Formats: sequence, C-alpha cells, structure tokens
Amino acid sequence: MNMKMSMAVLLLLPLACAQADRQWALEQSTITYHVSHPLHQTEGVSHAARGKAVCHAGQCDLLIAAPVKSFDSGDSNRDLHMLQVTRGAQFPMVTVRTRLPETAAASSTIQADLEVQFAGQTFQYKQVPFQLATQGNQIRISGTIPATLADFKIDPPSLLAVAVKNEMPVRVEMTWRPQ
Repeated sequence: MNMKMSMAVLLLLPLACAQADRQWALEQSTITYHVSHPLHQTEGVSHAARGKAVCHAGQCDLLIAAPVKSFDSGDSNRDLHMLQVTRGAQFPMVTVRTRLPETAAASSTIQADLEVQFAGQTFQYKQVPFQLATQGNQIRISGTIPATLADFKIDPPSLLAVAVKNEMPVRVEMTWRPQ
C-alpha cells in the first residue's frame, strides 16, 4: 500500500505544483517624476517602492506602492511644497495596479493598462509601453507613465506667477525576482 501511495504522490506532485501560485517581489526600484517650468526643470526620485506580483491561471496581478514623502528633488523646501500640493499627508501612498499575462515575462516589450492612485484620485492609463530584460532569474522593467497633474486634480504650482506645465511624466525602473 505504501508503494502505491508513494507512486500516486510522485505522479500528482507535478500537477499540484503547476496549479500553485507563482509570486514575484520587487527587489529594486527607481521612480522619477519630472516637472517643467520655464525657469527650471525638476526631478524627484524615490527608491522606496515595494511591490508584489501574484501569478495564477496564466495572469499576474501586480501591486506597486511608494510613500509620497520618499521622493527627493534635492531641495527640501520644494519637496515639502510637493507634499502639500499633492495632499501627501492625507494620501501618503502612490499605488499602481496592473494585470499582465504570465507569458509577458518572455517578451522584450509589453503594453500595460495601469490603475494609478495618487493624491486621492484614481486614473487609468491604457497601453503604456514598458521594456523588459531578463538577467538570470530577475526581470528588469522600465518605461514612462505619461502622467499629468490634471489626471489627479492637482492645481499646478507656480513660481513667479507662472505655473509648471501640466505634463508630469514618471520614469519607472524596477527589478523583480521570484519568491
């Protein structure tokens, strides 16, 4: 009886493993927003994003989150003003959700539909292009989200009575690893 039981376990184990969820963790990230004003250009960078992807039945659900206060422009006064303008105290996290086919990991480019929550607003971006590069068991993803201040109902801050441009592209570079 033990021999039959062992054989059944050995035969069914691969099937059970194939049905198990596969998970990925965000290992490293650089998220950079860019704001333009006629007098100067500003970038704020965060390396504090955390993320997780869970793959099941051929689909991967990704969630990435970063604290709004983690973005550093090199000017603490500007960063404090950014927190005020984006309502960072009331809405301390920026989150991105997407769903991708599990087979996307084998591609060099993907088009992702993103749901971004920021400054108390949610905005959907359709077919945002990202580049993928596999390095060993890690996957590097990079691309730019074409965000605008208006997408999140943020009044453009001004300097010398001239407002910054509405465009606020967000460059994303991430390294994911299987868990």
